Amino acid sequence: MARKITKAPVWKPNDAAIEAVVDARHGDPFAILGMHAHPDSPVSVRVFSPGADEAKVIDKKTGREVATLEKLHPAGFFAGPVPRRRSPFPYLVECANAAASWRTEDPYRFPPILGDLDVHLIAEGRHRRVYDRLGAHPRRMEDVDGVAFAVWAPNASRVSVVGAFNQWDGRRHPMRKRLDIGVWELFIPGVEPGATYKYEILGPDGRLQPLKADPIAFAQEHPPATASRIVPADTHQWRDDAWLAERQERQGLAAPMSVYEVHLGSWRRKDGNAYLSYADLADQLVAYATDMGFTHLELMPVSEFPFDGSWGYQPVGLFAPTSRFGTPEDFAEFVDRCHAAGLGVIIDWVPAHFPSDAHGLMRFDGTALYEHEDPRLGFHKDWNTLIYNFGRNEVRNFLIANALFWLERFHIDALRVDAVASMLYLDYSRNAGEWIPNVHGGRENLEAIGFIRELNTATFGEHPGTTTIAEESTSWPQVSRPVDGGGLGFGYKWNMGWMHDTLEYMSHEPVHRKHHHHQMTFGIHYAYSENFVLPLSHDEVVHGKGSLIGKMPGDPWQKFANLRAYFGFMWTHPGKKLLFMGGEFAQEREWNHDRSLDWHLLDQAPHREVQSLVRDLNRIYREIPALHVKDADPAGFEWVEATDAANSVYAYLRYGNDGDPPVLVVCNFTPVVREGYRLGVPRQGRWVERLNSDAAAYGGSNVGNGGEVMADPTPWQGRPASLSLTIPPLATVVFEHSA
Repeated sequence: MARKITKAPVWKPNDAAIEAVVDARHGDPFAILGMHAHPDSPVSVRVFSPGADEAKVIDKKTGREVATLEKLHPAGFFAGPVPRRRSPFPYLVECANAAASWRTEDPYRFPPILGDLDVHLIAEGRHRRVYDRLGAHPRRMEDVDGVAFAVWAPNASRVSVVGAFNQWDGRRHPMRKRLDIGVWELFIPGVEPGATYKYEILGPDGRLQPLKADPIAFAQEHPPATASRIVPADTHQWRDDAWLAERQERQGLAAPMSVYEVHLGSWRRKDGNAYLSYADLADQLVAYATDMGFTHLELMPVSEFPFDGSWGYQPVGLFAPTSRFGTPEDFAEFVDRCHAAGLGVIIDWVPAHFPSDAHGLMRFDGTALYEHEDPRLGFHKDWNTLIYNFGRNEVRNFLIANALFWLERFHIDALRVDAVASMLYLDYSRNAGEWIPNVHGGRENLEAIGFIRELNTATFGEHPGTTTIAEESTSWPQVSRPVDGGGLGFGYKWNMGWMHDTLEYMSHEPVHRKHHHHQMTFGIHYAYSENFVLPLSHDEVVHGKGSLIGKMPGDPWQKFANLRAYFGFMWTHPGKKLLFMGGEFAQEREWNHDRSLDWHLLDQAPHREVQSLVRDLNRIYREIPALHVKDADPAGFEWVEATDAANSVYAYLRYGNDGDPPVLVVCNFTPVVREGYRLGVPRQGRWVERLNSDAAAYGGSNVGNGGEVMADPTPWQGRPASLSLTIPPLATVVFEHSA
């Protein structure tokens, strides 16, 4: 239905109103342009077409001219009566100058885009699918194809859509403001998918802002270009029903989750150092991760970001998969291919802050809209970024809707939420006097806490089977406990303490490790306080930290043996697993986001053998229930030997459900073979060696127990049976009881 025509006392606007349109300063173009009442004729039509010398009204049904409009301003403002036409009626505007003539639909004859329910939900900050209304959506209105644009900018005095389709001229398509919610909207006929656009905004003081990308754009130009891009309506035909039906079980606390963390731009590159496309990655990365036995891929941020050196952690286009590797449809197909191969997809998601790029969210409408005005609340000096105002309903809704968007539109299985600690504390990385206490005088960010709880309630409630993972580096309690029990509501938390302690232990020469024995045992004291993921992430192989293999002490053989033993400890320790790309084959160089991993290292046996070990660790981790089903249950772990600091030996039992055979894990973090080492076990009989990181196949010295060992009825260490082992040097050995 066309918009309703209201009575007007005069048929043309006054000179001041015309000047405001011509100068692109009028806040309500629909009050001036389009179809209006006329005292002597049913309607008048008003048009602003810069550069035109004449304008006519054409009846769309007949194709005939029904009125010639009077030029009221030399810049191209026309108006005039349309005789013998009832209002409203469909029409075209035909304009001409000495060089050309053109016919267009009049954007100002169409009705509002947002409905009453949209307005109500946006006003309350509860429109969980706000991305279906704001942004740029190809649609058909009154049998006319075009694009519906809508953007939240409540303090702007004027907002226009600009693009190549209107010569980037903000005078041509100023938008209607919905006063009750601060959203500007306009349907522009004839604009098609593929077109680029931005918003030209006058701030509340009338100053022109830098051109802004659409906060809810679904695609953006390839950086360094910064315009938003219109994409077709989502038509991907998903083929992952079977995966979705099993997803909750595959990601639950009892499931084996082994995550391969990937930076898509540097996992592998083509000749000439060019990026792989999403299609290339669907072929190569999916096949590789599947062959390696990982259960999930975790992608460093894929939301569009301007600066490669941020690795995606300073996104500008939160709703746009980065164009570096293809289109949104290409990304959807990549996820579909992952699911077909049995791989879950986790994306790193960044709600803590946003960059200060001029085309982004910073002072979007000329005011601190998404951020806090006060830099003590709104600025991260460490990262030169801005902090979201979590106390503002519209901002919380924007972020939560974005989280749900990835789960809904792209079938993402989990969100790993970045920099949670920076959100929780008002004094995060701030000196005294640089932060503002909360209403109780404390350092906790109560608004961010409320946002996090609302986020997790929404994601788990609206998309059962998905999960969220917190990168939280402090001792904040109950991060991965339910909201209704006082927790933050995440599904999992990265165990940063375990990572720091164990890596520090492994960096010591074996002769000194006896003085740091507790660093490998301390993690069990709090292992069940949260639902943990054990991360060896990208953060540990950048900024001068070197590579994992580079942290290991000793000669080359010992370095590889240490890394293999450490991986064995990690894969058998309670908690889900995460390994950053390259670690699985002992990448020697520190990670560089501008180049491919060093795949040529696989031509060398030690690197190839570490890769084989990781593949087998993933296999036994999935195959042996005791290694995963009670990751979050203290009944699943029991120390056998935790105090032998002199020999740097650790031994522990892992238990599954009733009927699952127990597993004994023994680690020796010295290069000395331990002969006749007796350990107590809960059962007599045969214990089969399922993995030995010192095996020749992994580049080890092949010391072991002939593939199995028999436990006799000799009580030991408080257990009814025991076995005598040969423990290989710098190795982890895994035994499973066999009836």
